Amino acid sequence: MISSDHIDLPPLIGAGGTARLPGSKSISNRVLLLAALAEGETCITGLLDSDDTRVMLSALHALGVKVVRQGTNAIVHGCGGRLPVDRADLFMGNAGTAIRPLTAALALLGGTYTLRGVPRMHERPIGDLVDALRAINCSIDYLENPGYPPLAIHMGSPNVDAPIRVRGDVSSQFLTALLLALPLVSQQHDVVVEVVGTLISRPYVHITLALLARFGVRVENQRWQRFIVPTGSRYASPGRMTVEGDASSASYFLAAGVLGSLHGHGAAVRVEGVDAHSIQGDVEFARVLERLGAQVEWGDGFISTHGLKPAHKRLAGGSIDCVAIPDAAMTLAITALFADAPTLLTGIGSWRVKETDRIAAMSAELTKIGARVEAGADWLRVHPLPEGQWHSASIGTYDDHRMAMCFSLASFGPADIRILDPGCVSKTFPDYFQTFASIARPVPVIAIDGPTASGKGTVASKVAGVLGFHYLDSGALYRTTALLALRQDIKLDDEPRLSELALRLPIRCEGSQVWVGPENVSTAIRTEKVGRAASSLASLPGVRQALLALQHSLRRAPGLVADGRDMGTEVFPDARLKVFLTADAQARAERRYKQLISQGISTTMLNVLRDLEARDARDSKRSVAALKPAQDAVPFNTSTLDVDQTVGQVLEWWRQRS
Repeated sequence: MISSDHIDLPPLIGAGGTARLPGSKSISNRVLLLAALAEGETCITGLLDSDDTRVMLSALHALGVKVVRQGTNAIVHGCGGRLPVDRADLFMGNAGTAIRPLTAALALLGGTYTLRGVPRMHERPIGDLVDALRAINCSIDYLENPGYPPLAIHMGSPNVDAPIRVRGDVSSQFLTALLLALPLVSQQHDVVVEVVGTLISRPYVHITLALLARFGVRVENQRWQRFIVPTGSRYASPGRMTVEGDASSASYFLAAGVLGSLHGHGAAVRVEGVDAHSIQGDVEFARVLERLGAQVEWGDGFISTHGLKPAHKRLAGGSIDCVAIPDAAMTLAITALFADAPTLLTGIGSWRVKETDRIAAMSAELTKIGARVEAGADWLRVHPLPEGQWHSASIGTYDDHRMAMCFSLASFGPADIRILDPGCVSKTFPDYFQTFASIARPVPVIAIDGPTASGKGTVASKVAGVLGFHYLDSGALYRTTALLALRQDIKLDDEPRLSELALRLPIRCEGSQVWVGPENVSTAIRTEKVGRAASSLASLPGVRQALLALQHSLRRAPGLVADGRDMGTEVFPDARLKVFLTADAQARAERRYKQLISQGISTTMLNVLRDLEARDARDSKRSVAALKPAQDAVPFNTSTLDVDQTVGQVLEWWRQRS
């Protein structure tokens, strides 16, 4: 179920298919800036269409750069190293790949600019970059807190005679920002940048160097500690540029191709847009999966995974150095739940200064679903989560696109996962959840709805038995709630108390047997008095909402057959097969009468018929989840059919659908 503030992910038993990746955010924003600063026109194809690239495009527009955009293609009219507008107020959202290189470029070119963003952007450090720029006589002021945006840039007199020093152990984007901007002031002599400390996220700097070369500037890299921008460097358009697919986003689908095999229903998952020749470091994620036991195939323009290698039953645990794959490492924190031993992720200190503090956020959300997690300044240890210890949870995303995307993989576990604020994926992958759904294989559901005594319970339980599926008698949940309400003298219109009772219902279903704590209530819940009470409280929205999570929790591999009145319309709208059983009122009354007599409950045919007709009227006219067939349900009148004939027909429909 999708709403504006959350998305509910059904439990998955497999995955398979092809996912076409959107363009890389890191490449897209670098290319847009380089094309704007270059001489000539650059035609860019495969450009990412997301919040972060829109931020960069908006900034370039405000700076006077002409960009003609058509979907994922754009033509950028380069300005030859001088921006047309020297005064602007720029809103940078939460786009680190936009604000940091623009800060360096604008400070070196000179002008009067302000750069501000969303509140989280004002918590993300930029002090090391500003310190490096101030050291070469650029004029930059902090408008609020020292070390953080918003910034005010003024006309300065940059002097690049001496080496420029910048820290490399907080974010590689500071070095990238300098490397992208310094060719603008390298006309007189070489410009040298020296990295202080250990440079993290080197693959992202590799992307920068590769793109600089495409635009005619070849920077000398001296062991990742010293970089030399040659004298007379200037940007020249390569004419055409194709943006690779986002390798960080590839990690979710590649992981799905492995996790989807754990239930025995997986197939190959192929991601298109990246391959072994990618300039992005996050393609290393696929090699890490290989080392952990995954089957990985590399091809021209694609990478695919297909389960585990023959000798493996689960992914391996152990220690993984993630310095080269900081974004994709988040995916490893989820796959660690399915590993055969604890997984230690090291070298992830940069998580602390991303869209959120990802180490803290990951620890908190993994704990919600039952995982044991340990964390430090730059490491995270995740312990495997046994099947019986998973908890259903609502996952907070902290306005962080990668939190939302990586936790979609938790739906391969035996719990219900709700992703809060799913729209945050628009930062880099607006269609992520639609693409994920296209390769995901949910636990299959057969929904059998119909009025009282239509035979749905008997048919559903027998179909479940034949297929080896779990069985949900939703009516038993409402009847059990009603039984306890009657015993506790709760009025049947007291929605708050009834909802609280339903939310904490101590029920256990074993086949056709229903237990409340140690008591078998299978017979007690079938009386006409309880049935009428159940029909009454079933019209209360609070009760229905309270029981919804319980019903969803029964959707487990290999499949579920659910019977009720709204299984196909409300509870499992994505059910693969929906059947709406009907029968003439007289036929249903006879079935119900025989059932009650067999249970030792005294009644008459006339009373049963009247009760059925009254209940049909209540159920079909109630304002919440009224009794009606789903639009895609198969109507099936069983008045003249026996149980075996009905079951046989439902199984035939299932074979056709599956």
